[in-house]
Amino acid sequence: MQPEIVILGISVKTFGLMFALGFLASAAVIRRRMVEIGKPADWTYGMIFSAFLGGLIGARLAWVIENPDEVNNVGDLFGGSGLVWYGGVIGGALFVLIWARRQGWANASTFDMAAVPLALGNAIGRMGCQLSGDGDYGKAWNGPWAMGYADGTSPTAPGETVHPTPIYESIAMGLIAWVLWTLRDRVRPGALLALWLVLAGLERLLIEFLRRNPDEALGLTLPQLQSVVMILGGLLWLAIVRRRHGSVLLPGTTSAAAATPAVA
Repeated sequence: MQPEIVILGISVKTFGLMFALGFLASAAVIRRRMVEIGKPADWTYGMIFSAFLGGLIGARLAWVIENPDEVNNVGDLFGGSGLVWYGGVIGGALFVLIWARRQGWANASTFDMAAVPLALGNAIGRMGCQLSGDGDYGKAWNGPWAMGYADGTSPTAPGETVHPTPIYESIAMGLIAWVLWTLRDRVRPGALLALWLVLAGLERLLIEFLRRNPDEALGLTLPQLQSVVMILGGLLWLAIVRRRHGSVLLPGTTSAAAATPAVA
């Protein structure tokens, strides 16, 4: 594990570094997509800032709601490092909607813009979890690619090896980002983000069986319950798109073509 590295004589936390790289990669994808659909490239900055600010506020509020005992005064609302991912998604979506309405562009394609960046950013960010050993690893395991995180910020026990679930998630989310990118011009507006909900929810649902989070209800962990909501929400969204248009695919796009990667 490498929780910190030195760059030009400055100590840098690898989790923060990978978070920043994921953010920059997501911004690059959004900018390219803006150009592809004929929107001003500089809209990228407004959209990214809105998503970042809303995501930060939403993630913090969700943590406060989940951990009320940790909040003893007003300062605790703004201090500390507690963030919850689904709060970030909700907060980011709300702030982007507000920004998009001011641009006169509040429609389904606006939210489709977020699908690939969400998956790509997650893929890169999980490598930060892997490098820092922050406790997102899996259950004890002695398989051929098992790893120990004895030097992590949340270390495993001496000699213990576990499933390196951050690597699993990075690979899975990278593949999801690739699939969504190939489908960006082949599905109806709104369908791309719905597909992200289904695929990302399914990925987290399955990964959780290898992680250490305690069961909350129905034999499922809290992230798994959240994933079920994501999957059902995405499927409902896809059903609505199909009912309105007769197909999730755009006219002239066959199922076989949709399965073939686009040439960038």
